[in-house]
Amino acid sequence: MALFRGLFDFFLNDNKLDEKLGLTEKQKKLVQNTWAIVRKDEVSVGVALLLAFFKQYPESQKEFKSFKDVPLDELPKNKRFQAHCINIVTTLGKVIEQMHDPELMEASLINFTEKHKVRGQTPEQFENLKQVILGAFPSLFGKQYTSEVQEAWKKTLDLIFSRIYQVYTN
Repeated sequence: MALFRGLFDFFLNDNKLDEKLGLTEKQKKLVQNTWAIVRKDEVSVGVALLLAFFKQYPESQKEFKSFKDVPLDELPKNKRFQAHCINIVTTLGKVIEQMHDPELMEASLINFTEKHKVRGQTPEQFENLKQVILGAFPSLFGKQYTSEVQEAWKKTLDLIFSRIYQVYTN
């Protein structure tokens, strides 16, 4: 009976919805567990994401003074580019780690977005980045990228980017 109750509590807690995030506890765990793969090699993942972004949206590279004129094939070795890539990955990682505190998560996103808004980044550029990130996940996470993980990440990124877009509308 105790085992049954333990399993029941486990499933109940896993399916408990975090009202502020719109994610279940299980979805939050799936996102955080798969993000651990990224944390093992933040430089390579960040470089791959930003290169994919620049390949798909070449005009975006011109927004970055420190590497706007560096040819795409030379970017992976450029330390300023690598540093920016790490910033992207660590910022997203920080937000994911803050899922336990939705108010802190939102405050971090507001601070991040306000800085980028002042620099002239647009909501469309953020949406483009979101699509590149979603497109990279299947190869990044491999076999761990199940339909359940995909749904959890889609909801998470929808949440994150909706907060970003709110800064632009307020």
